[in-house]
Amino acid sequence: MKKSLLVRISLVLVIVLVMQLVLAATVSASAPSNDPAAGARWHCVRWGETLYSIGRMYGVSYWAIAQANGIANPSRIYAGTWLYIPYGPPGPPGPRVYVVRYGDTLSRIAQWYGTTVWAICQANNIWNPNLIYVGQRLIIPGC
Repeated sequence: MKKSLLVRISLVLVIVLVMQLVLAATVSASAPSNDPAAGARWHCVRWGETLYSIGRMYGVSYWAIAQANGIANPSRIYAGTWLYIPYGPPGPPGPRVYVVRYGDTLSRIAQWYGTTVWAICQANNIWNPNLIYVGQRLIIPGC
């Protein structure tokens, strides 16, 4: 009785160890390169974002992002997840439009897009940088 229990426990431990090794090999093999020459960017998913909206932001298809991150179901991504964004063709020329969300500030938006609060205020005729509202469409210059 004790011998069969010991064999079962050791068999379970071996199976768990093999599964961990396979998972580690899969993750390391699919981990994207962070080499700028290879074309790597990272994006932290925010609440309300989809792979489609993230793809549009970077000019990459949602399917390319899903494949680069091993996402089987592109409809299931979670806020706070870091996604590898492969480089795609350059985005459309001209300014970008951003829709203000709850909790956004002009300084955070400017930092996100690599511009200044003053440039966003000028492009949108905003005289008070502390007064923006949810749903407002902002032109982001220089993107």
